[in-house]
Order: sequence, then structure tokens, then C-alpha cells
Amino acid sequence: MSLGKKHWWTWMDDFRLKVFNRASLCRNFDEVVFKKLQDKTIAYPTYLSVGQEFIAATIAQIVEDRDIEPDIFIQHRGHATYLSFGSDVVQLIDELLGRKSGCANGMGGSASIHSKEKNIYGHDGLMGSQVPIAVGSCYVSRKPTIVFMGDSSAEEDYVFSSIGWAGSKNLPILFVVEDNNLSILTKKKVRRNWDMYKVARGFGIEGYDCSDDPYDIQSHLGRPSNLFKKPILMNINTIRKYWHAGAGIDDPDVFDRYEYEMDRLGARAKVLHDTNKKSVEDLWQKQLKKQ
Repeated sequence: MSLGKKHWWTWMDDFRLKVFNRASLCRNFDEVVFKKLQDKTIAYPTYLSVGQEFIAATIAQIVEDRDIEPDIFIQHRGHATYLSFGSDVVQLIDELLGRKSGCANGMGGSASIHSKEKNIYGHDGLMGSQVPIAVGSCYVSRKPTIVFMGDSSAEEDYVFSSIGWAGSKNLPILFVVEDNNLSILTKKKVRRNWDMYKVARGFGIEGYDCSDDPYDIQSHLGRPSNLFKKPILMNINTIRKYWHAGAGIDDPDVFDRYEYEMDRLGARAKVLHDTNKKSVEDLWQKQLKKQ
């Protein structure tokens, strides 16, 4: 039964708030991590999701609403994916502190986090390699699969061949390009003159280009569709607030989806923000006392 217009907008506001809650956990977690990088509590390369949290947060909410438990293949900038899909926060803290109690036994660090409980498989360090690995896994298991990549890793040749293979075998896989328009500091227009969603269409699979607005993502994936019935690629445009750890900060005046959504949703979002901020800070303080 379809929702009436009024009820649909009410549902959409509730959906946005749920997505914001996930994104808020991610934002507050990584803001603490950024401080720990500055004071050298964390002393090795770390890849923050600040600015692009709403991609993983929205997709996680969509699959939860559909009661789907996909296999998830993460990219190096993956804190938001790990947290949005409900993985253990304390284990991520311990991983960033290099402890055996971390989600990758203190051996993976920021770039290679994973969660067996949530079917999240860590990145192995080779640019874009999670894509052929995800496709191979999906081919064998035939399980709903999501693989995240950046706009730079999407340019690797084995990514193209993997997408083509997924199309030829009609695999139940969702390719998500977290497109912050940068490879280190080089913009896409310097690197290429083509679009990833058009490449996907060239391989005969559904390809979309959209913003990281939860409504925009939901409009493509949330409605009755071919999600996990055949391969789909979403190129989702976002921003990156911080460079690779220790390198620098992007333009502070750039549009920030998180701040926009918090203003839009008002007091309810502010409560969630404050609650997540305190929770994350308390968890970090508790874990640091164990050293």
C-alpha cells in the first residue's frame, strides 16, 4: 500500500533522522580521532570519513529497513562504513590504538578494519582491490553484496573488468563510489574526462550519479527496485573535510552535509549529536585509561 503525500514526508523526516543518528556517531567518532592524531595519541596513517558519512549511513538504513544483511567490502577510508553498519565502537578504538583487542587484532590499523559479526571485510591496502575481491565473493556466494570505493580507486583497470564481470553474471551487488572529487589533492577534471556511472552503463548495468542527500540516495535505492537483483553502481558526490592523516584540512567553507542536516532537522538532531558526542568521548576516555 502506498503512503499518502503527507505520510510519505513524515516517513522521510523520520528516515532522515535515523540516518542522521548513524552519521552523527561517525562524525563525532572521527572528530575525536582527529584530535588524537594531533596530540600523537595515534601515531600512524589514519583515514577519516569526516564529510562523507551520509553515504554509508543512508545505505545502512535502507538495507536495515529491508531486513537485508549484505556482505560489505570496505575501502581504506572506511570508519563511517564500519560504524554505520553497527560494528563495535570499542573494537575500532582499540584497533586505532594498535591493541590486540582491536577489530583487526591491532594489525590492520585504520585502513584495514573489519567486523566478522557484521560481514564487513577489510581493505588489503592495494588501491581498489576490494572491488574484484567483492565481485569474486558475490559470484561464489550469490549473497547481497556492497562494495565501497573512492573516485580514484574507481579508475583502476581491474575495477573496470570486475564491474563488467558482475554485469555479465548478473550478480546481486551494489557498487558505491564515494566521490569526493579528489585523489590526494588532484581533482577529477585533471585525471579524466569520463564519469563512472556512464562507464557502468557502458557495461550494461544500472548506473546513477547523485548527491549524498539521504533523499537522493533513497530515491534511487529505497523504492521497489532491482537492488540486489542485479548489479547497480551509485556514484555519490560528497566532500572530504580532512586529507590523509597529518597532511591537512580541505576548504573549511565547503558545503557540509552534516551541518546542513543538523540545521534542517532542528532540536531532535541536536539531541542526537550531543548524545553521540558524549558517548564517543566517554568511550575513548575509558579505553585510554586502560593503557
